[in-house]
Amino acid sequence: MVTREQALALIATLDLTDLSETMTEEDAHRLCDLARSPAGPVAAVCLWPRFVPAAKAHLAGSGIAVATVVNFPDGRDDPPAVRDALERVLADGADEIDLVMPYAAVRTGDRRSAESLLADARATVPGTTPLKVILESGALDGASLRLAGEIALDAGADFLKTSTGKIATGATPEAAEIMLATIADRGNRAGFKASGGVRRPEGALAFYEQASRWMRGAPDAARFRIGASGLLTALVPLAMTERPGGA
Repeated sequence: MVTREQALALIATLDLTDLSETMTEEDAHRLCDLARSPAGPVAAVCLWPRFVPAAKAHLAGSGIAVATVVNFPDGRDDPPAVRDALERVLADGADEIDLVMPYAAVRTGDRRSAESLLADARATVPGTTPLKVILESGALDGASLRLAGEIALDAGADFLKTSTGKIATGATPEAAEIMLATIADRGNRAGFKASGGVRRPEGALAFYEQASRWMRGAPDAARFRIGASGLLTALVPLAMTERPGGA
């Protein structure tokens, strides 16, 4: 059972996401409105690049970050296209970048392509802008996932993120364990984002507690995120439950 305090902590680390193919600007506005939940604001909204300006305007003064995706979802864009896309979304005001690494290259042993693209991305994205690197954990075996995490962290990733949510296998405890161990082995300076199929409060809490064990304390939004679309509507009623005595 997820407690009120746990629900509040999860809401504060949520990247409320809509990356549906049919998304409209009206949907983007609705997502931003949901992000200001009655139980408190989420950490960020995550949406397609074309909706960044509308989200920035809609969330002005809220403290909620606007995140967007690049090289999404298959990680196959060439480096100049990735650089152009990064420059464009940064100019539009994106606060955070969720970047898909070339995971297919890593899977075939071509680490150089991934290293080059991520180094170029880190040089393009200011150090003050969180860069969350999506490893697409469901497409990689354990050894490849570890390697992908090491490449991303060595390139300066601020977060390792599990999945795009666009393939069958999203976030799993097994993948999270490998990624959190990789982060710990690299000095525990980066955060972790569970994304892809995280729909229920109990599942989100399991990832939060897993991260807490590796990070040796309850992580905040600077170290832990959950990427999800429908999770917020399940968390809000739990977070709004009164404590015994009406406190």
